[in-house]
Amino acid sequence: MTEQQSIFQVGDQVIHWSHGLGEIIQLDEKSLSGRTRQYYVVQMSELMLWVPIDQTGDCSLRLPTPKKDFKDLFQILASPGKPLSSNSNERRLQVVERLKDHELASICRVIRDLTLHKRLKKMNDNDNSTLERSRNFLINEWSVALSIPTQQAEQELKNLLEGEENIS
Repeated sequence: MTEQQSIFQVGDQVIHWSHGLGEIIQLDEKSLSGRTRQYYVVQMSELMLWVPIDQTGDCSLRLPTPKKDFKDLFQILASPGKPLSSNSNERRLQVVERLKDHELASICRVIRDLTLHKRLKKMNDNDNSTLERSRNFLINEWSVALSIPTQQAEQELKNLLEGEENIS
């Protein structure tokens, strides 16, 4: 295998910007279309990804959010939601725009705002799917970052969104 600087090591837990929490299980080299590259092999819950080592960063892999940064995320989740458009196409575009930066804080804002929308109006399948996927993404990272069971993270998220305290 050719030498290339790798940011992560085998055994590291990482967050993929689209698929969420995974673990690097090996480094691999593959040749595709005559080009040989090194890859992180990342095991997700039900998926295995090959992520090029030279394409890591904000739009690929990152380490889980540090525990100390969750205080700010909790404040976002507990803050009053911002209304989303009642037009489903406009609402979908609002949510997509908010998630563009792949930041966990943006995911928290989307969860908070879609939860408010759900309390006030009927949600369509896209809204429900986005909310569920965002919640799962956050809960899995929360669980790892704070070393708590996912059920506890789920309950704490529910408490924050309902305006209650009791956070780990």
